[in-house]
Amino acid sequence: MRTPEPIGFSLKRLLFTLGVLCRAVLPLLFSLGAAQADPQKVWAAGAYSFSDELGGFRITGASGIGTKDDPLVITEELNSATPVTLTIRAIRPIEAFGRAGNVANGVMYMRIDVLNNSSLPWVEFQFELQEILDQPSVFGDGLSFDQRNNNPDNIVSSNFADFDRQFEPYDRLLFKNGKVDPLKTATFEFLITDYTPRWTFFLVQDPRIPTG
Repeated sequence: MRTPEPIGFSLKRLLFTLGVLCRAVLPLLFSLGAAQADPQKVWAAGAYSFSDELGGFRITGASGIGTKDDPLVITEELNSATPVTLTIRAIRPIEAFGRAGNVANGVMYMRIDVLNNSSLPWVEFQFELQEILDQPSVFGDGLSFDQRNNNPDNIVSSNFADFDRQFEPYDRLLFKNGKVDPLKTATFEFLITDYTPRWTFFLVQDPRIPTG
């Protein structure tokens, strides 16, 4: 027996329309769900992880353990001449002055290789350490660019001849007297010391462009 349908209403047509709609919408929903579920890319090296989660740049590699002979090497691409922030976390136990690589010991020889992927030359490049995001790192927190060493010989750059360090009220390291042209890479080497190691801290990177 055929089931009566309302005049002008086609059940087969409704089912066909719903099927087309589902085939069109479901893949979109699944793709959105997958995108939201993708974990943040985090690079691990030694006893630390490095993340570009705060945006504005991209990490492309990380290696090393943080000693003078085997520094932590982070490769990056900066797409503009605006400050960006690298998030650094301890991923192994914290033990001040312990064996590098096995523990987060608060002594980190660093090398940052930065590709200038902007359309502007950089004429200076500044790094700033922060234990709390967007707050200056003061003397008492123990975090600095090797503040106890008055004559460091491990602060060098491939593209800049000189540097200045500022410790109060900020922990800043400014490379100057040089240039990084667009699509060129600059290398920066320095020592970070943290005598009261924390699980998380931040390294702000600020490329400077010509003025006037």
